[in-house]
Amino acid sequence: MSKISSKEKNVINKIFGRTQVIIGVVHCPPMPGSPRYKRDDFKYSIDAAVTDAMNYIDGGVDGLIIENHGDIPFVKPGDIGYEVAAGLAVITDRIRQRTDVPLGINVLANAARPALAIAKTAGAAFVRVNQWANAYVANEGFVEGEAASALRYRAAIAAEDVAIFADAHVKHGSHAIVADRSVTELVRDVAFFDADAVICTGQRTGDAAALDEIQTMRDATSLPLLVGSGVTPDNVGTMLPLLDGLIIASALKVDGVWWNPVERDRVEAFMNKVHAIRPAA
Repeated sequence: MSKISSKEKNVINKIFGRTQVIIGVVHCPPMPGSPRYKRDDFKYSIDAAVTDAMNYIDGGVDGLIIENHGDIPFVKPGDIGYEVAAGLAVITDRIRQRTDVPLGINVLANAARPALAIAKTAGAAFVRVNQWANAYVANEGFVEGEAASALRYRAAIAAEDVAIFADAHVKHGSHAIVADRSVTELVRDVAFFDADAVICTGQRTGDAAALDEIQTMRDATSLPLLVGSGVTPDNVGTMLPLLDGLIIASALKVDGVWWNPVERDRVEAFMNKVHAIRPAA
């Protein structure tokens, strides 16, 4: 299958059949080997992730991103164990058996190659990579862009049909290393390194992206633009018309807290607001 290209068709349209999509994030419980993994039976982790996924789907979201958010504190890509990729692949397959909505994979922190491997084997349509180009200082230390090695790996495993959703000026870090490059230039770097879509974020999980930064990124690229943090029922009406998609989790959890389970009623109420804003597909 040929590589997805925004020059041929907007990748959001190609994957989802529409734009202004809502993508829920499945924050998987800790994988085996991580500090917070306390259970001998991995079945608990599978069941919790599948339950969250189905609450999103039943509430009406357009797609999902599956990530190992329970593996705090995250490690750099080279230190991520094989068990993390194996666990996420199993969970993704179990979710895929229950739904046909598009799935994405994010392996934290910044592990593009494991994410591509999971997507290829478990039938996901895209991966999210938080640092695709350049380098920055993150919670995990010095983190380098994954584009060069990831694109070669994607070609090697014949996964060119898996799209790359890449953050620019990503949360949870400092861009002091490239502080002489504007947000506009950081977005152009992501596009230059063959990302298929760009993600704008706030400063941390649950922190809203600034509207002026969204507009700066929108002006900097013709690639689809999504927001990847801080979306709420209160700001969706302002944000969604500016974007090709929203990635959301915290606001749809019990009490609005990211580590709690997804609450179906919250998802449905949020999607009702979305339906009142965006045009029909």
